[in-house]
Amino acid sequence: MKKMFKEDNGKFTKKKLEELLLQVGLRIARRGEGALFVIGSVEYRPLIDQTVPPFNVMSNPKLLESLALMDGAVIIDEKGFMKAYGVMVKSKKTFKNFGTRHSAALSASQGKNTVIIISEEDRKVRILRNGKMVIQMDALQKNVEDSVHDAVNVLESVGAGTVGAIGTSLLVPALGIAFLPGVGKILTQKFKTE
Repeated sequence: MKKMFKEDNGKFTKKKLEELLLQVGLRIARRGEGALFVIGSVEYRPLIDQTVPPFNVMSNPKLLESLALMDGAVIIDEKGFMKAYGVMVKSKKTFKNFGTRHSAALSASQGKNTVIIISEEDRKVRILRNGKMVIQMDALQKNVEDSVHDAVNVLESVGAGTVGAIGTSLLVPALGIAFLPGVGKILTQKFKTE
């Protein structure tokens, strides 16, 4: 499993970290449980003693999954090391029609952070950036794991400038992915020129 998350030259990439977190998130969502991953730096307060030392999440996804199931968020740095778990992220914004975990995710997604939230209620995995939901995946969609790589590619293609001007999400049933409406048009144009 370690090799799967390394590029050909053996270097760690944020893209591979995002793929791992989506895979773990889909497993958690399928069981009807919730979690919150923050990649980056955010204000937080530990809810429990931090007895597990920082570790590379790429090399131990099972431990990551276990820690994610505790109340609170898991904070991961840009190099893929778990910095904290079971922490309360300081919420500054409210995510309408969603609970406190989503509000914490919205606040944590400000700036350059990438946030992956797993909803226990609707079994969806959502990715937030720059204070906006960018992608949503349905864990109950058949073969949704096969679309994780594509979802991360969409995430990388979209960029921060696109998400600010777009509102609701559009479902792409064939992939089990939902992303913002304007993104499809932008991606179609991008891939036609390549």
